[in-house]
Amino acid sequence: MRSSTSSSSISYSGRFELPEDLNDTSAAAVNGEEDCYGSVGGAMLPIFLNDLGRNSQHEFVEVTLELEDDAIVVCNVAPAATEASSSSNPTRDEIVAATGGSIRRSLSVNSRIRRKFPWLRSSSSRNSVTSSSEIVVDQDPILIARNDRRIKARLERTRSSAQRALKGLRFISKNTGSHDAEELWRKVDERFELLAKDDLLDREDFGDCIGMEDSKEFAVGIFDALARRKQQKISKITKEELHEFWLQISDQSFDGRLQIFFDMADSNEDGRITREEVQELIMFSASANKLAKLKEQAEGYAALIMEELDPEKLGYIELWQLEMLLLRRDTYMNYSRQLSTASVGWSQNMTTLRPKSVIRRVTRTIRCLVLENWQKGWILFLWVVVVGCLFSWKFYQYTNRASSQVMGYCLPIAKGAAETLKLNMALVLLPVCRNTLTWLRSTKARKFVPFDDNINFHKMIACAIAIGVLVHAGNHLACDFPLLINSSPEKFALISSDFHNKKPTYKTLLTSVEGMTGISMVVLMAISFILATRHFRRNMVRLPAPFNKLTGFNAFWYSHHLLGLVYVLLVIHGTFLYFTHNWYQKTTWMYISVPLLLYIGERSLRTCRSEHYSVKILKVSILPGNVFSLIMSKPHAFKYQSGQYIFLQCPKISPFEWHPFSITSAPGDDYLSVHIRTVGDWTQELKRVFTEEDKLPSFTGRAKFGQLVQKEQRGHPRLLVDGPYGAPAQDYRNYDVLLLVGLGIGATPFMSILRDLLNDTRMMEEQTDSNTETTRSDESFNSFTSSNFTPGGKKKSQRTTNAYFYWVTREPGSFEWFKGVMDEVAAMDHKGQIELHNYLTSVYDESDARSTLITMVQALNHAKHGVDILSGTRVRTHFARPNWKDVFTKIASKHPYSTVGVFYCGLPMLAKELKKLSHEMSHKTSTRFEFHKEYF
Repeated sequence: MRSSTSSSSISYSGRFELPEDLNDTSAAAVNGEEDCYGSVGGAMLPIFLNDLGRNSQHEFVEVTLELEDDAIVVCNVAPAATEASSSSNPTRDEIVAATGGSIRRSLSVNSRIRRKFPWLRSSSSRNSVTSSSEIVVDQDPILIARNDRRIKARLERTRSSAQRALKGLRFISKNTGSHDAEELWRKVDERFELLAKDDLLDREDFGDCIGMEDSKEFAVGIFDALARRKQQKISKITKEELHEFWLQISDQSFDGRLQIFFDMADSNEDGRITREEVQELIMFSASANKLAKLKEQAEGYAALIMEELDPEKLGYIELWQLEMLLLRRDTYMNYSRQLSTASVGWSQNMTTLRPKSVIRRVTRTIRCLVLENWQKGWILFLWVVVVGCLFSWKFYQYTNRASSQVMGYCLPIAKGAAETLKLNMALVLLPVCRNTLTWLRSTKARKFVPFDDNINFHKMIACAIAIGVLVHAGNHLACDFPLLINSSPEKFALISSDFHNKKPTYKTLLTSVEGMTGISMVVLMAISFILATRHFRRNMVRLPAPFNKLTGFNAFWYSHHLLGLVYVLLVIHGTFLYFTHNWYQKTTWMYISVPLLLYIGERSLRTCRSEHYSVKILKVSILPGNVFSLIMSKPHAFKYQSGQYIFLQCPKISPFEWHPFSITSAPGDDYLSVHIRTVGDWTQELKRVFTEEDKLPSFTGRAKFGQLVQKEQRGHPRLLVDGPYGAPAQDYRNYDVLLLVGLGIGATPFMSILRDLLNDTRMMEEQTDSNTETTRSDESFNSFTSSNFTPGGKKKSQRTTNAYFYWVTREPGSFEWFKGVMDEVAAMDHKGQIELHNYLTSVYDESDARSTLITMVQALNHAKHGVDILSGTRVRTHFARPNWKDVFTKIASKHPYSTVGVFYCGLPMLAKELKKLSHEMSHKTSTRFEFHKEYF
């Protein structure tokens, strides 16, 4: 659109009539390449064009307009090329020269207009305004550079980028539309009624009222910013004012949320944010997320933001610069993410992996189910068949005896259950023979037996024992005993020889050797089984004193040793039988002798080995999050694999208690290390013994990988070690790719694996450096990133190619536990074998306004210095929880036709989700995921 102008200077000035409710006027001047100016509604466009047309007759200007949802925005007014002029538009320098070296714009807007249109509130909005004076932008190279950046930033803004940035400025909830918004306000209204005094809500209660109970300082910042908009300094608000505030913070527009965020820092309302104001906003965010360390370093991070957004060093930033930072959020985040040769580019599209044929899909699903469960399946099938056969055999045997004529089917059922009890009482010992299982893991038996499920199998057999006891004892007490004592003399005569020709009474049956031993076993087993249940073992049952001592690990541990007496009573019970008199027919001892001797041998070996494996404490490190580490001398001939664990006993605390801990050192290290979290009586006492009572110096710090200084020690407590014992993670070398997931202290078993993989990498690099054949390409050398299948489809020799470690924790201090290890992994892993990902769940996710600025600071600092602001390592920390489906999808995409070992250590809640995803992705993709878990 063109209009003639008589002035040689390129300018436009016009007066617009505003709506009656404003009762004021405003003037706007648009010059050269200025950024977009929003009009006050579409009705102003005809006035603007008419006034522009009256200006003159000779020269033309070119007007660029942008249509938005509810406004028309003037984006550019520039000289147009005439027929006599050049074909291209004049440059900015030519315009400046033609206007005498300056660009002038004037705009008169009073305070009422600025209140009506929030985007006119600061000079950093799209219309740079003042109250009534003119702003003159001279031909200053610094100002011109900043203005050029503003124009470029405006042109780069798109609707999609604004929508992405909007996700990072959420004050209330992800969805505040229609019904959800009404429901949220209803809850706010209810809280107002509870918190208000004299129908006024106090400033300090604003956070509690809007749902920011744990971010009160941040909520007060929002309150003050919204109060300044009303040009008031207030400390209390009414319900109407609260509703007005609520509408503003729940606004779904990016500009509205951005303005609130800007106003929180712009405390003096000058439209500019200084470094000190940025620092204050960072401290608001750090306080909301309970990041004390970040608050201490807020000044440095504020300087980092100013360095990025204020390269001209004017000492302040404006709204458009903050907008640019948020719009470029994804760019900063992607640049700061860890990149490796293993993660650049994905080699397959998952949608092409699913067979199109229904028959093929069903076949593949069945195949995956068989591959996942065949080991457990055949063991359970064999066990059920054997138990069923024993019950049927004993039932049939007693059915054909004279005793069944007296006691009917009650006695055969009781005897059948007793036969299964003999077998199960023998089998229940095998899954807890740790040394035997550890040895079997190293044999080919691991291909056929699911040793990882030994505890589940132990629990399953225990349940079968409980059922067998109920059937056996219940039939005796409630069925065949009453039938026996009430039987007629004729029927009793058939079995009188078994009772020394004297009919027993109910009391004599109960007080006999068989009766007393049976009742005693039932009582002892009931105590042991009840205290071993999850609720009692994990202290989830609250009992009054002194019964509260019946809950917890100690009660479980001691009560389980009552089962030793049960086995003695079982042998006696199986010896004094009424209907069996020959010794070779009394088979109880035959069932349990071998497993019982094996278990007794294991306990004896454990006692002897622990005496031999007495260790010296080299270093004690007190770490954040109620964790401390012990670095011990490595006993002679002590060999272990990464992922295994050991038992520790401190005789000074208790000569009986042994507690398991994952080994965090690598097999190649010349020391042993464990990290212990103080969550129980024993661990708390262990920490006190080694850090307070003994004379061994304790240190607040972390263990360095490959570097250890032995400290002088005098009079330290004795510590015994038993192990190592097998764990699921020790089989990590059987998989092409590893996905290691640690929840809190559950990261400990994977530290040894990471160190072990890194030792292998270092050895390979050393061998390569000493090798004269250096003509191989990096691609052929980097076998870590190659597929495990040849082009012909034949599988190569299996080895671990990549490892992905995800550490999820609630406490920022947790990253101090393995800071040295993770730094060295990131520094030495040149080939991209290992990817490390830290997740901090206590910080609000990256879409929340309370963590937006922290996210940007983190990304900027990691991109510039390569150090994460929370963990202090090279590994960038993510906020909230991982999207596990995305994690599995990426691994499946990068590693087609591979077997991925998913190892998890942590609380049971996450195990279900990971197991479900492992099954789902194994069915949908060509990558097979095998899930293994450990609980702590």
